[in-house]
Amino acid sequence: MNKTTIATVANFFLPGAGYLILGVKRGLALLWLAGVIALTVVEFGIRESEPTLYAVMFAAVLVMNTAFAIDAYRMGKELEAELAPA
Repeated sequence: MNKTTIATVANFFLPGAGYLILGVKRGLALLWLAGVIALTVVEFGIRESEPTLYAVMFAAVLVMNTAFAIDAYRMGKELEAELAPA
C-alpha cells in the first residue's frame, strides 16, 4: 500500500491524519483531529437521547469524511507527480 492510499484511508476515518502522513497542512490537520475527537464525543452523547439528530449528524460526518478522503487522495497524487522522475 502506498503513502497516498494510506493517507486517503486515514483521512476518511480520522480527518487530518492523512495530511500528517503526507506531510502537508500540519497545523490544520492537528486542529481537524481535535475537532473530530470532540465531534465524536458529542455524536456518541446524543446517540440514544436524540436518535434523529444522531442520524443527521452521522450523515453529515460521512459526507465530510468522504470529502477529506478525496482531498487527501488528490493531494497525494499531486505529491507523487512532483516527485516522479521526469
